[in-house]
Amino acid sequence: MCADKNHEKPNLLKSLLGNKCARCRRGSIYTTKNPYDLKNCLKMPDRCPVCGQQVEVEVGFYYGTGYVSYALSIAVCVASLIAWWLFIGFSIYDNRIFWWLGVNAVLLLILQPMLMRWSRTIWMAFFVYYDNDWHKGPPEGTGRANATFKGAM
Repeated sequence: MCADKNHEKPNLLKSLLGNKCARCRRGSIYTTKNPYDLKNCLKMPDRCPVCGQQVEVEVGFYYGTGYVSYALSIAVCVASLIAWWLFIGFSIYDNRIFWWLGVNAVLLLILQPMLMRWSRTIWMAFFVYYDNDWHKGPPEGTGRANATFKGAM
């Protein structure tokens, strides 16, 4: 076994939360690390700086991220509802439900840049799989540039 950490398979959840490339799980797929730099928060390089994987696999590839973003938003809403219910509670005799709605709306607005980035990263991970041999060079072919799509055409 090699003692070098670069040959270990990186953790999927850690690479998704860190917005890393789905093929090598090491290179960043965004040009800036700050999700709240609103002018540049969704700018992506053409290729992964580590393995050379095309970040936009095909034209319009990221249109499906709306579904992932919706699911992440619902998860945040459910989590905030459960936390509110446990710590503050709901009652039919006051307006705590409306306070939760306001707090939840503000929470979603604050988390929106991170949710958009995570939805793109998760969407890419659906279609571009981890490749143990990513260090041997950039993906073959053009178009769907990933070794996992070999034989798909």
